[in-house]
Amino acid sequence: MTQAIDALIEKIRETGCPVCVGLDPVIEYLPPGLPDFITFNKGLIDALEGLVPCVKPQIAMYERYGIPGITAYTETIAYAKSKGFTVIGDIKRGDIASTAAAYAEGHLGGGSRADFVTVNPFLGRDSVEPFIEVCRKNGKGIFVLVKTSNPGSADIQDLDVGGEKLYERVGSMVADWGAGLMGKYGYSSVGAVVGATWPEQAAALRKRMPHTFFLIPGYGAQGGKAEDIARCFDKDGLGGVVNSSRGIIAAWKKPEYAGADYRDAAREETLKMKADLGRFIHVR
Repeated sequence: MTQAIDALIEKIRETGCPVCVGLDPVIEYLPPGLPDFITFNKGLIDALEGLVPCVKPQIAMYERYGIPGITAYTETIAYAKSKGFTVIGDIKRGDIASTAAAYAEGHLGGGSRADFVTVNPFLGRDSVEPFIEVCRKNGKGIFVLVKTSNPGSADIQDLDVGGEKLYERVGSMVADWGAGLMGKYGYSSVGAVVGATWPEQAAALRKRMPHTFFLIPGYGAQGGKAEDIARCFDKDGLGGVVNSSRGIIAAWKKPEYAGADYRDAAREETLKMKADLGRFIHVR
């Protein structure tokens, strides 16, 4: 069975683009005349096909709209997978025992479910192990929250625990958890969420977690810069994917794209991001 991380790395190499596009629609992002989120998302997926390796729908942006929103979420995943994208379901679940197992099976089971999901490790090892077991069974992966991009992350993640920061301790745990799901390119299907807004911490985590693949939020509007993000990558331009959401999917609202089709605007912004990252990250 192909490891999820191997499939993702191969798509990064095919596209030469370590970019993940967050499909986090809100009503204000829909261009006039577009009827619903699934139409919007399908248009974006079509525009980005062959350009980026993965997309990341954030489930909260769909749950807020009830059953129609959840339907759009599941249809978005199915459509993206049919077009060859790796799909990261941004669900940030964190519970224990049978509840964690139900979340894991529900989001990483067979069929058109996501390839990866994000997981909150706050409840400890037994909140993550059920996800790892489902990953092992289904060839899927997870990204565990380690050092998130928001300013308030320091309130908890930077606490001292026995002479090291809590995020460092969690990073070491994630690296250990991933040892049994190593792929052929030297990275595990148990990855970590590491924010681009904390470049020094990200660099330290990369040294601590050499075989852990990073999902990197915080680029662009939140302040993450390409030259800092490059610290997360290895000499072959591998080691992570950099997420951008509204900067791409709502690009059509920017003055420079006045009158442009939202799909063309999204593709153009993605190309700009690829070029920006490419100044420091060279995918081989």
